[in-house]
Amino acid sequence: MGSERMEMRKRQMSVQQEPVSSAQTQQGPGNRGPNACCFCWCCCCSCSWNEEGDERSRRASHEIRTDDTLNCEESAKPTVEDVRSWGQSFDKLMKNPAGRNTFREFLRTEFSEENMLFWLACEDLKKENNKSVIEEKARLIYEDYISILSPKEVSLDSRVREVINRNMLEPTSHTFDDAQLQIYTLMHRDSYPRFMNSSVYKNLLQTISEPPSES
Repeated sequence: MGSERMEMRKRQMSVQQEPVSSAQTQQGPGNRGPNACCFCWCCCCSCSWNEEGDERSRRASHEIRTDDTLNCEESAKPTVEDVRSWGQSFDKLMKNPAGRNTFREFLRTEFSEENMLFWLACEDLKKENNKSVIEEKARLIYEDYISILSPKEVSLDSRVREVINRNMLEPTSHTFDDAQLQIYTLMHRDSYPRFMNSSVYKNLLQTISEPPSES
């Protein structure tokens, strides 16, 4: 009886081990099961494809972002009258390319250059007539200056943000008009008075007012 029981136990153990060995063989390093294949496709093939797509999108966006609005505007050397007029009116300052460049230099020292960049981007958008270009530029402006995730986000109130979000459903060249006006007013009331008392403005006025030295 003892030997029969031992024999039966050996048979039971061999039967229990067979499925385990079979499962291990199917899921060995060289043989992935259905779940492993699915996981591989989702986390390897799919993600690598998405990374390539994201890279293409970033390159396309970079090409559009590297327009003239992100670089200093071309402008003639300002005259004494030009520089003095900037102190008379913020409108005169903003209508003068050299004035905008000088004011932008000052904003950079206050870490608020994004206000001028946003204003310039809106001006550039207003010049567009092509619908697809307008939509793409509007998207980039939103990502760069409106999105709360952007490091260059400008300060806008909730009402203006709601208007922008509605306008973004069908972007036009005037999608950001309310926001542009608010940022213009902010620069006028907040930054402009400090600019007038800054070394950036005073040094320029002094330099340009000095008579040329005789050789």
